[in-house]
Amino acid sequence: MFGKRAIPPDHPAFADLPVAQLAVGAAGERMAVHLSGRLLIGRVPLVCISGYHRNMSDFSDFLRLFQRAHSLDWPVVLVDFKGRGRSSDRADKSGYASPVDARDLSQICNGLGIERAVFLGQGYGGQVAMALAAQRPTLIAGAILIDAGPVSDPRGLVRLRNNLSDLDGLRSAAGLRAMFRRMLGAGYPGIPDATLDLLAARTHYLDRRGRVRALFDTHLVKMLDAFDHDDVLVAQWPLFHALDQMPLMLMRTQLTDQLRRETFEEMLRRRRDAEGYIIEGQASPALLRTDDDVAPIAEFMRQALRRRKAAA
Repeated sequence: MFGKRAIPPDHPAFADLPVAQLAVGAAGERMAVHLSGRLLIGRVPLVCISGYHRNMSDFSDFLRLFQRAHSLDWPVVLVDFKGRGRSSDRADKSGYASPVDARDLSQICNGLGIERAVFLGQGYGGQVAMALAAQRPTLIAGAILIDAGPVSDPRGLVRLRNNLSDLDGLRSAAGLRAMFRRMLGAGYPGIPDATLDLLAARTHYLDRRGRVRALFDTHLVKMLDAFDHDDVLVAQWPLFHALDQMPLMLMRTQLTDQLRRETFEEMLRRRRDAEGYIIEGQASPALLRTDDDVAPIAEFMRQALRRRKAAA
């Protein structure tokens, strides 16, 4: 299960997201970056970062809808953390941690000439955004956290570990579809099977022998072995408060098991100026494939830019 990872060059989930490979960190390690729109002086880009084992393809639908709602050529940057999607795996597996990923993300912004950006993070991506705010607050012009907070729900971590482990050893496309439909069906009621199949294709593919392969470093699954359902994880509220001086939007999917409702409500209580939204009928990751879900993010972006302009 923990062999070298290969990336199919023609994988459909990546077809509309060409990337540049930027050298970051250790020798030979690179990160995949997709840039849409134009990076111009005075423009604050939106940087999108995905969940724990996921990749930029989760923002495929969002990218199209956001640019239609905000601006067709506004810069949007999609990034795969190391060990995910088309980025290289880490040689040092202990580097799979949010503070390290935050430093990598900071280097990506340096490489692109980005001095300030709004960051949209789903799940683990939101935790990296908080870590980045603690490390380099001047880089953050605003943050949008979806199913992300100062503490993850251990039940969600255990479920994720079990689901990903169950996929290991499958040897057919039909088996992959059936397994993912069973795993995801309860979290996306009423969503067509074809959409669930697209979600499956964003994290797994079939190799030439018909075996299911992960589009992430499977060491990430091994790292979840430490968690049990009844664990009580310590909330890292100082990381959340690293965002205190920045415009903030908090979003939670109605059926997520990654962020407890009481944690989300406490986040809103502590940041009464933050905008809060519930995405109904979905679990993690948020699909972000309708105007109703994307329009609030586009409006938040406009408001954050107006505040920045007024402050300047």
